[in-house]
Amino acid sequence: MSDWIEEGTKAPAFTLKADDGSKVKLSDLKGHPVVIYFYPKDDTPGCTKEACAFRDRSSELEKLGAKVMGISTDTVESHVKFKQKYNLNFPLLSDPDHAMAEKYGAWREKNMYGKKSMGIQRSTYLIGPDGKVVKVWKKVSVDGHDQQVIDALNELL
Repeated sequence: MSDWIEEGTKAPAFTLKADDGSKVKLSDLKGHPVVIYFYPKDDTPGCTKEACAFRDRSSELEKLGAKVMGISTDTVESHVKFKQKYNLNFPLLSDPDHAMAEKYGAWREKNMYGKKSMGIQRSTYLIGPDGKVVKVWKKVSVDGHDQQVIDALNELL
């Protein structure tokens, strides 16, 4: 388990496979604000609600120039089903060995009903057009989170 990356630091580089089979590189998105959100699992209640909130606000996010991506340890095949089922309009990236989640500090010990395990902590990172982390939400509560991200993007402009 690594520490959370801090605001003002350069975002760790990554290349991950997307639901459409392409490879997404953070460096290819330079010049745009990037919203990366880590979520525990495809097609679970909280993760679905979060993904659908970003989907429903996509026109606002696009107007702000933001590129949104969801990342979990699920397979590309799982992402394809999840994306199709809820008509998601942004890439879902597969981090099967949780290497990227670890780099960002989103791979944490979780305690569910007294049972400890390692997994993704729901978290979001706003990366500025210069590749630096502008804002980190470490323990995301899904309700209203889409608005928090949009507010932070507006402050960035």
